[in-house]
Amino acid sequence: MLQKKICMVGAFATGKTSLVSRFVYSIFSDKYQTTVGVKIDKKTVYVGEKELNLILWDLYGEDEFQKVRMSYLRGSSGYLLVVDATRQDTLEKALNLQKRVEETIGKVPFILVINKSDLADEWEISNSEIDELRHKGWTVIKTSAKSGFGVEKTFQTLASRILEG
Repeated sequence: MLQKKICMVGAFATGKTSLVSRFVYSIFSDKYQTTVGVKIDKKTVYVGEKELNLILWDLYGEDEFQKVRMSYLRGSSGYLLVVDATRQDTLEKALNLQKRVEETIGKVPFILVINKSDLADEWEISNSEIDELRHKGWTVIKTSAKSGFGVEKTFQTLASRILEG
C-alpha cells in the first residue's frame, strides 16, 4: 500500500483541525482547539483501484507571533492551504504561505480550501478573488468542516493529484 504525507497549512483558526476531524472521524466540534506543534492522523482512501494511506500532518496555524516551521513540510506529497472565508487576512496569509512552502519543498500538488461555506453571509472573500486564483491554475474547493460539505471531495482530489504526479 502506498503511503503519502499531506500537510494542513494556513493561518490560525481557519478550520484545519476541524477538516481533519471531519474527514478522518466524521465529527465536528464547536470548541476551538489550538494545535500545538503538529497533530498526525491517518486515513486510507481509494483512488480507482489504488489504496492510498494518507498521513495527515495538521500543523499549528500561523499568526503574528509564530511562523509555520517549514521543516514539518519535508517529505510531503501534497498539502491543503486552508482559508477562513469569513476573515480576509487568512487569504493573504495563505498566499504568502504558499510561496514559502513551494520554496521549501518545491512544486507539489496542493488545494486552496475555502472553509466555512456554512457561513456564506459572513464571507469577506469575494467570488472574484477565488476566480482569479482559479485562472492562475489553482484548484480551489469550498468546504464546511461543520456540515461536511466538500471535505471528502477535497481530500480525494488531492489524493488523485498526488497519484497523477
